[in-house]
Amino acid sequence: MSEAQGRDAVLTEERREWGTVEGRRPERGHRLARHSLLLAGRSLTKTRRNPGLLSDALFMPILFLLLFVYLFGGAVAGSTREYLQYVFPGVLVMTLLLVGMLSTGLSINTDIKKGVFDRFRSLPIGRSAPLTGIVLGDLIRYAVAACVLFATGYLMGFRVETDAASAVAAVALSTALGFALGWVNVLIGVLIKEEVIVQTVAFLGIFPLAFGTDMVVPAETLPGWLRAWVEVNPVSYAVDASRGLLVGGPVAGPATATLLWSAGFFAVFCPLAVYAYRRRA
Repeated sequence: MSEAQGRDAVLTEERREWGTVEGRRPERGHRLARHSLLLAGRSLTKTRRNPGLLSDALFMPILFLLLFVYLFGGAVAGSTREYLQYVFPGVLVMTLLLVGMLSTGLSINTDIKKGVFDRFRSLPIGRSAPLTGIVLGDLIRYAVAACVLFATGYLMGFRVETDAASAVAAVALSTALGFALGWVNVLIGVLIKEEVIVQTVAFLGIFPLAFGTDMVVPAETLPGWLRAWVEVNPVSYAVDASRGLLVGGPVAGPATATLLWSAGFFAVFCPLAVYAYRRRA
C-alpha cells in the first residue's frame, strides 16, 4: 500500500463512518482505534514489500545471544550451558526493547520529512492515529525478534523450565515494556529533524536502561553505585519477571512493577509525543 493508497483508504473509511445510522459520528475512541489499525496495516505493507526493514529483528537476537554466552559464559558461570539459562531472559527483554526503539522514531522522522504526515493532517482523523499506527505496525518486529531469539536459544541448548504459557507471558510482558518505551522514541522522532541524530539520541537514551540491569551478572557482584541503579531501573523488573517466567523464580512482584512502569511511560510519553506532533504541524 503506497502513501496515496493509505490516505485514500483512511478517507474512504472516514466517509463510511460518517454515513452511519442517524448520520451521527461514531465514538471518538472507536474512530481513533480503527484509523490507527488501518495505518498500522500501511506500515505492515511497507515491511512486507521491503523485508530488509526487519534485518535488525532478524540479526540482533542472534548477535546478542552468541556474544553474551560465548564471551561471558565461561568467566561468569563456568559453563556456557548454565550461563545461557541465566542470560537468555535478559537478552529477551533487551532485544525487544531495542528492535522497537531504534526503528520507530526513525520511521516517523522519515515520514514527516517526506510529507506523508502532511497528507494525514488533511484528513478528518485523530492526530495521534499516524503515530499510533506506526507504533502498532512495528509490533511485527517484536514477534519476529522473539521467534528468532527462541529458535537460536533452542539450538544453543536453552530450555524453558516452566511451561509454554509462561514463555508467552514473558514475551508479552517484554513487549508491553518495549511498546511503552517506544513512545519515548516517537517523541524523539517528532522533535528532532535529522535522522542520524534520532538514532544516536535513541540509542544513548536506551543504553543505561537496557544494559544497567542484572542481565549479564548478578547484582550482588556489582559495585555499590551500579547496584543502586540496577535496583531502581525499571528494566530490571522486566528481566527478573522474565527470568521467573522462563526458568523459575519470583514473578508476581517484578511483573506487577513492570506493568506499572509500562503504564507510567505510556501515560507520560504518548501525550507528549502527540502534543509535539501537533506543535510541529
